[in-house]
Amino acid sequence: MAMCKQVLDCKRRKFGFLEKIILSASIKRITSSRVENLEGKLEITLLDLPDLALECILEKLSPSGLCSMAGVCKNLREKCRNDHFWKKHMNQKWGTVIGDAAYNKWQCQIDSRKAPNDLHSTMHKSPFRVFSCFFDNLFPNRSKMEEGDGKLTISKQENSIMSCYLALETGKFWFPVQVYNREVQNGHIGFMLSCYDAQACYDSKADNFVASYSAQGRRTIEENIEWNRLRPPAVDTPANVLHISGCSEDLKPDDHIEIQWRKKKEFPYGWWYGVVGHLESCNGHEVNCLCHMSDTVILEFKQYIPGSQWRRTTINRKNHREVGNDGDGYYGGIRKLYKKEEIEAWKHFWTNCILE
Repeated sequence: MAMCKQVLDCKRRKFGFLEKIILSASIKRITSSRVENLEGKLEITLLDLPDLALECILEKLSPSGLCSMAGVCKNLREKCRNDHFWKKHMNQKWGTVIGDAAYNKWQCQIDSRKAPNDLHSTMHKSPFRVFSCFFDNLFPNRSKMEEGDGKLTISKQENSIMSCYLALETGKFWFPVQVYNREVQNGHIGFMLSCYDAQACYDSKADNFVASYSAQGRRTIEENIEWNRLRPPAVDTPANVLHISGCSEDLKPDDHIEIQWRKKKEFPYGWWYGVVGHLESCNGHEVNCLCHMSDTVILEFKQYIPGSQWRRTTINRKNHREVGNDGDGYYGGIRKLYKKEEIEAWKHFWTNCILE
């Protein structure tokens, strides 16, 4: 019993020490691998904790807490930069707005800077230099403590989830995304219930986004975009390419869909929300409805008034390609929405006024 008590007392002292380190307003630099106990009675090291215990504590830290802890010493920096801790934070904050396209762009940017014997140049040009600058500002004397740490390259720092998170958080990384209701808040109600490809970056001060749209070689900037107006690109198809649909045979009345539409051939497509309607020859009753057997599919966009040129269009179920003209625009590929979350996202932006 006495031995168990000694072990518990020792653990309490160790955890109390770590807590003071985490919560300290100004983290002091550790100049050796050993640190004297704050009460001056016992010499312990910050890393004396078992790996599992230390990892459990690091998992509880916020991103800013991990960054602060990473500034304590080289060993903790290595541990705090581990992808295991940052994957959770990445998913929690950015999981709803970034997807495979963003990760692919990130990796391409990392790969493009992996030039041999050009470390100094990379540090200057890299938008992710924020990682290094963070520690320079917090610990101006860190270079003295990292003698012999030359093997740690900037590419290793950048090719981590931590660096990606920091680049997103500081607005250094413009990532591919799709924006609901493009520029509607600026009075462009013609984009109601649409979703357009863009490049976006985060504004941490306002906790919203800036988006850049491209059309005919010109870029349009929109600011103050809220989180719920962004989504990862729904398909891998570029905005100026017809999406090859694989759901045409499965379409039936009342299905929720998105369809590509562009005003002119030289414009990029946007995705527009609609539902599958009934043929004029159908009475609309589910029991007698044979619309799903017809080669002609009616698409309805109920945000527009009945009789509007934008209210209804038709596509061929078996041989659907881009159809349209310069007056009505051009309809492209189609996606059937199977997930409730996707449908609810569109309904969230449903307009109270019917458009003409």
